[in-house]
Amino acid sequence: MPSNFRFPPRFLWGAATSAYQIEGSPLADGAGPSIWHRFVRTPGLVKDGDTGDVACDHYQRMAADVALMKSLGLTAYRFSIAWARVMPEGRGRVNEGGLGFYERLVDTLLENGIEPMATLYHWDLPAALDDRGGWLNPDVADWFADYASVMYRRLDDRVKLWATLNEPWVVTDGGYLHGALAPGHRNRFEAPIASHQLLRSHGKAVQAYRAHGKHQVGLVVNIEPKYPATNAPEDLAATRRADAYMNRQYLDPVFLGHYPDEMHEIFGEAWPEWPAEDFDLIKQPIDFLGINWYTRNVVRHDAQQWPLQAVPVRQPLSTYTETGWEVYPQGLTDTLTWARDRYGPIPQYVTENGAAFFDPPVAQGGRVRDPLRVDYFQKHLKAVHAAIGQGVDVRGYFAWSLMDNLEWSLGYSKRFGIVHVNFATLERTPKDSARYYAQVIASHGGVLDEAL
Repeated sequence: MPSNFRFPPRFLWGAATSAYQIEGSPLADGAGPSIWHRFVRTPGLVKDGDTGDVACDHYQRMAADVALMKSLGLTAYRFSIAWARVMPEGRGRVNEGGLGFYERLVDTLLENGIEPMATLYHWDLPAALDDRGGWLNPDVADWFADYASVMYRRLDDRVKLWATLNEPWVVTDGGYLHGALAPGHRNRFEAPIASHQLLRSHGKAVQAYRAHGKHQVGLVVNIEPKYPATNAPEDLAATRRADAYMNRQYLDPVFLGHYPDEMHEIFGEAWPEWPAEDFDLIKQPIDFLGINWYTRNVVRHDAQQWPLQAVPVRQPLSTYTETGWEVYPQGLTDTLTWARDRYGPIPQYVTENGAAFFDPPVAQGGRVRDPLRVDYFQKHLKAVHAAIGQGVDVRGYFAWSLMDNLEWSLGYSKRFGIVHVNFATLERTPKDSARYYAQVIASHGGVLDEAL
């Protein structure tokens, strides 16, 4: 019998991608290079020397990929725009060849009954702007607002959901503190500056939307709830620091107008004091909050670990994904309710949720069996439904990812897609998880609890 997992009538069922991870053809039609185009060419930074030069070849295969989305019943698609495709120098001149690709993508989505959600920045800063200091330069907020305005003017008549930034914590932690992601810096004094300029840029882009747009604009953050390993005071304090650094650092300024107090403790002399008018800019009212959710951390104190003096503790009875992330669906319910309780009843979207498990490089007999991923989606969709049942205004869910793709510095070694990609031939094969998700979508959640 059908279960009771019904979702709100206008709930969006989507999948998500990002430009550099799937598009390929990074310099086609007059595009400029991004920081990732440079980063992948630096020896030793990306597993197996993989690049996004071809990726999933979505730039050339867009129409077929949208047809695939339609075959799965998706009602929404979240994609990102490559800033350097649209503005090769990052500012000034607009490249009609690159902009035209996104116009065709949006038109094709709408022709197939799929609602577009456009993300303005998913980690691929134009290299020309990095040469000017990138996210460390205060002028970047104006550069970003100018780029955002170009996109709003061209696409807001068709795109009703806009996200300014994707996961500013990852941009800063990976790109400026630990060097694992582009642009590859390792500097504790740079990290707070990059975070602040990202948030100022978000504020400027929201202001620009109010001038040019007629629909909705929001912010997408990755939240990883932190749970103390014990109730010992030092573990509780370590958990608060970890939460402040990863979660509240990017939401408290947007909603509350200030950074968490713990930031001074975490960064010490590297933490700057910011003028009050910056927070007036950052605290622009937004229309929705996008939450990317993958896992939780159980935290214990460790005085040797800078800057947080905290380390995650592996849970012996838990399942872990290929990226080492614990499968803990309750954490998604906890996160959605936490955001509502702390920041108010703002509409939320789960803008990314998914898992990397082992899949063969070649589909067997036209099928890819991925039972662990099916189980993952089933449990996490139930977690979303539970949050809705607790009064959280969740308006959509986007599986990460539509296709296997370039997993940044991990290259093509980790597969998150619900659609398998044979990277030798670029053949697409929907996995069992895609078939399951299609059934859930078709029933609007009615068959969520049923086996595939």
